[in-house]
Amino acid sequence: MPDTLTKFIFGRLTWESLPLHEPIVVATFVAVALGGIALLGVITYFKLWTYLWREWFTSVDHKKIGIMYMVLGLVMLLRGFSDAIMMRLQQAIAFNGSEGYLNSHHYDQIFTAHGVIMIFFVAMPFVTGLMNFVVPLQIGARDVSFPFLNNFSFWMTVGGAILVMASLFVGEFARTGWLAYPPLSGIGYSPDVGVDYYIWALQVAGVGTTLSGINLICTIVKMRAPGMTMMRMPIFTWTSLCTNVLIVASFPVLTAVLSMLALDRYVGTNFFTNDFGGNPMMYVNLIWIWGHPEVYILILPLFGVFSEVTSTFSGKRLFGYTSMVYATIVITILSYLVWLHHFFTMGSGASVNSFFGITTMIISIPTGAKIFNWLFTMYRGRIRFELPMMWTVAFMLTFTVGGMTGVLLAVPPADFVLHNSLFLIAHFHNVIIGGVLFGLFAGIAYWWPKAFGFKLDPFWGKVSFWCWVVGFWFAFMPLYILGLMGVTRRMRVFDDPSLQIWFVIAAFGAVLIACGIAAFLVQIFVSIRRREALADPTGDPWDGRTLEWSTSSPPPAYNFAFTPVIRDNDAWWDMKQAGYVRPLAGFRPIHMPSNTGTGIILAAFSVALGFGLIWYIWWLAALSFVCLIATAIGHTFNYHRDFHIPAAEVTRTEQARTTLLAAQG
Repeated sequence: MPDTLTKFIFGRLTWESLPLHEPIVVATFVAVALGGIALLGVITYFKLWTYLWREWFTSVDHKKIGIMYMVLGLVMLLRGFSDAIMMRLQQAIAFNGSEGYLNSHHYDQIFTAHGVIMIFFVAMPFVTGLMNFVVPLQIGARDVSFPFLNNFSFWMTVGGAILVMASLFVGEFARTGWLAYPPLSGIGYSPDVGVDYYIWALQVAGVGTTLSGINLICTIVKMRAPGMTMMRMPIFTWTSLCTNVLIVASFPVLTAVLSMLALDRYVGTNFFTNDFGGNPMMYVNLIWIWGHPEVYILILPLFGVFSEVTSTFSGKRLFGYTSMVYATIVITILSYLVWLHHFFTMGSGASVNSFFGITTMIISIPTGAKIFNWLFTMYRGRIRFELPMMWTVAFMLTFTVGGMTGVLLAVPPADFVLHNSLFLIAHFHNVIIGGVLFGLFAGIAYWWPKAFGFKLDPFWGKVSFWCWVVGFWFAFMPLYILGLMGVTRRMRVFDDPSLQIWFVIAAFGAVLIACGIAAFLVQIFVSIRRREALADPTGDPWDGRTLEWSTSSPPPAYNFAFTPVIRDNDAWWDMKQAGYVRPLAGFRPIHMPSNTGTGIILAAFSVALGFGLIWYIWWLAALSFVCLIATAIGHTFNYHRDFHIPAAEVTRTEQARTTLLAAQG
């Protein structure tokens, strides 16, 4: 085949693009391929394709989409954590002249992929999944405002994850760090496809995240049950609202800055090229205008989770509800005003550094207020140390350390010393693991029975809990010490043999965390096996306070047979105290949105478009773009977007629940 035709068909894609010279990648590919074949075989053998397509892949039910987000987050957690283990092992053995087992080219890819995957494809799907599942139930809605958009948002996030995963086996990933600063990410320093994978994976996933944010804002603002004023919304709903405001405000900035980087790489503009009138610092400013709110996008919903859990398991109304709401709003605003503290060391000047140092310290005040509110909620409460509450207490202890080290880094002179050290890495993981991941595990344990109708097995949950908590302290406290000793971050090999013991301790902590993840998977498996013994027929296993606990577990497709009327912050607790009686008659047909496959088709074309742009396969990019637009236009002619659940079916569903509750006495 002539070279010109080959280049037209395959672009930059050649046999050399397959990393066959990397034994670790080849072994990973074989394992993934065998696992994938086995999974496809099981689905085919049990004839599940039709079921999965009709009930899950094309579903517009916010509950199922929330669960799929969580599954995506869990799958990507395994990939992102495997990168972390590889880095920890490399750093533990790369002493005394040893180069370790990872060359610099491979290590830098793992280093970048770990950050990108953990933030964009683990934390974000987990957080979005929780909000998707819980928020409509908490506000008494039947679904989100735009159900199709919800499905499309999820599949676009999956599309971004697919592109990141493809880089492991076809080509390579960026070697720039997770924020891809120029000039390192420019075409001069990174002429390969790694940065292009980074750009298009995040652009595809970013579309999904932005649309999801718009959807949830509309849902919370416009679809609350009668009587649920803004100051009667559950705290989790409040934190979700503020989170999605931040998403809508910040993710377009990420889209813009990545578009500018793409233009630099593809058509030779020089937005970020110092030699030709551009400015790399503009990229750093723009990426952190997105990046700092992103940290709060991750943690705010989990503050809401801790509020719900603390109130429920203390058997008390949340202390200082109004102050919690205003603290959340203040954090939302201030999170947009502190991005410059990420580059105190870059010569901005004393006045700029002072302003951003002070605002960074101020943001710790509403965060600290939340901690005191949770403590006062627990004070003189009848605390039940179920698994969600254990995660909450562990969070309070761990996050406090992360907060204090954050305030230390907010002091510009201290930051000059610590910014480029492992101290910063320890602080960041302290906040993300001790705050976000602990909160996610609390939320999963708390709402699992609502989603599936049975509790998670407590024994394996506690095994996972102690492995995670102890493993965290072993893994990251040594990094604080190393950072104070001046050890630079982003290093693959080290000269000073006296440092090795600290890296070995950190690697031991990572192994304990791996045991925690394994125990979590075992917990899910054991819980499914023992689901009859762990079943919750009441729909309210924790004696909950908010509206989602008033429905059956799992909730019916329509969530509520009648729209509830709200008279208090703790709507369900108030209804129970007032002697609420479930309506048993008078049901009407319920209007519901229809499933659609358009979301997954649009996402598939987006992945093909991204792949074509990454490899310069221009015909594939053009064809995918045309198909994308045609499918979107075609969807506008779909007039079968809704249906009605007959009153008789609603009656049968509600009577079945009445029978189940009566059997429980």
